[in-house]
Amino acid sequence: MAIAITVSSAALAQTKSKDATNSVETHIVALEKQAWAEWKNKNLKFFQNFLSDEALFVYSEGVTDKSQIIRGFGACEIKSYSLDDFRFLMLDKNSALLSYTTVQDAVCGGKIQPPKVRSSSVFVKRGGKWLCTYYTETPAV
Repeated sequence: MAIAITVSSAALAQTKSKDATNSVETHIVALEKQAWAEWKNKNLKFFQNFLSDEALFVYSEGVTDKSQIIRGFGACEIKSYSLDDFRFLMLDKNSALLSYTTVQDAVCGGKIQPPKVRSSSVFVKRGGKWLCTYYTETPAV
C-alpha cells in the first residue's frame, strides 16, 4: 500500500509539473505571437513593457540593447509574417527558452530581411510577469 501511495504521489507531482509547464508554454507562445503582431503594428508601448530592462537582441549586424531597440523602433515595414514549429524549454521556474521558425516579408532600415529565419527568445519571470530578455535570429538555409 505504501508503495502504491508513493508511486501515485510521484505521478501526481509529475502531472502538476507538466501542467504548469504547459501553462507557461501556452502563455509564452501567445506573448511571442503578440510581440510579432505589435511589431508589425508598430506598438512601441507594448515593447516598452514586453522587454526586460537588460534585454538584448542579437542579429548578424550586431547586438542591440533595450534603449537601442526602443530608439530604432518603427524602422521596419512588415508586409507579412508567419510563425511555426515552436519548441519550448523551461530553464528553471523563472526562465524559459522559445525557439521557432519565422517566414517574413519585411524591410528594416531599407534592408530586405531574410525571408526565413530560426528565431529564439529567452523569457524571465519578474514580479509575476514574463518578460523577453533575449532574442536572436539566424537565416534558415
